[in-house]
Amino acid sequence: MKLSSVAVAASLVCLIVASVSAQTSSPQVAAPSTAPVPATKRVTCLATTQSLKGQDKRDQMQLCMAQARLDCLKQAIDQKVVGAPRKNFVKSCVGMESAEQ
Repeated sequence: MKLSSVAVAASLVCLIVASVSAQTSSPQVAAPSTAPVPATKRVTCLATTQSLKGQDKRDQMQLCMAQARLDCLKQAIDQKVVGAPRKNFVKSCVGMESAEQ
């Protein structure tokens, strides 16, 4: 009886070790070279307000864009971007740079 329980315990340990080694080896897969381009915050706002209509849509879009500008400004401050480069950074971060050109 003790021999069979030792064998069961040993096989369970082997299964656990095999499972862990399989999980740790899978992240070594190479990432694709064509990474998706991250959407700007403006595109995200447009997508989130797509189902709304009228004044609700305008209000939510305005709130979303204000939050996006604030997030981008905080990021510029964290990166210590100042002056005209900060203005350009915030515009490109929000996604307004391409809309102006």
